[in-house]
Amino acid sequence: MGYRTIGVSIAVPEPYGSLLQQRRAGFGDPLAHCIPTHVTLLPPTEVASERMSIVREHLAAVAAAGRGYRMRLDGTATFRPLSPVVYVQLAEGARECAELQERVRSGPLRRELQFPYHPHVTVAHGISEEAMDRAQLELADFTAAWSAACFALYEQDGAGVWRKVCEYPFGSAGPASGPRPVVPHQQGAAAMDAAGAPPG
Repeated sequence: MGYRTIGVSIAVPEPYGSLLQQRRAGFGDPLAHCIPTHVTLLPPTEVASERMSIVREHLAAVAAAGRGYRMRLDGTATFRPLSPVVYVQLAEGARECAELQERVRSGPLRRELQFPYHPHVTVAHGISEEAMDRAQLELADFTAAWSAACFALYEQDGAGVWRKVCEYPFGSAGPASGPRPVVPHQQGAAAMDAAGAPPG
C-alpha cells in the first residue's frame, strides 16, 4: 500500500504571491522555490493512496458548505524563538481560516497539530538570524487584500516540490479540475507549511 504526502491551503494571489516568493528567495531561503506563497489549512499529511478518493469527497463537501471571505495581509511578525520563522500577518480572515481548517482537518483528515493553529504567510524559515531580521524589517510595510474564493489540494513529489492537484471553490459541488503546475510558477498556487504556526 502506497502513501502520498498531501496538504491543503489558500493561495496568495498574483501579483502578491510571486512577489513574496521572490523576496523569500532573496533572503536566502532554499525552500522559496519549492513552496509557493500560501496560508496553510492542512499541514503536510501522509495519506494512503487508496484513501485519496475519500479525501477528495471530504474536501468537496467542506468547500460546498463554505463561502468566500476577505483576506488581508499587513506587516510582519515572527515565531522566534519557538521556531525560526518570519511571516506576514493575516489582519483579516484569520477567524474564517481557523474555522475552515477545523472542517478540513476532520473526518478522513483528522489529525493533531504540532502547534496551535495560527494562519500566516511564511517569508523566511530556517535561515540565519541576520537574514530573518532583514525579512521582518523589509516586509514590515507589506499589505495585500483579496477575496478568498477557494482552497486547493496539493501533493508533494519525490523531490520535495508541491504540485496542485485541484481547487475546491466555495459553494461548489465538486473540485475544479485543471493543470498540475510545478510550484515555482506561482500562478495563484499554494503549498504547505507545517501546522498553522511554525514552520513554513
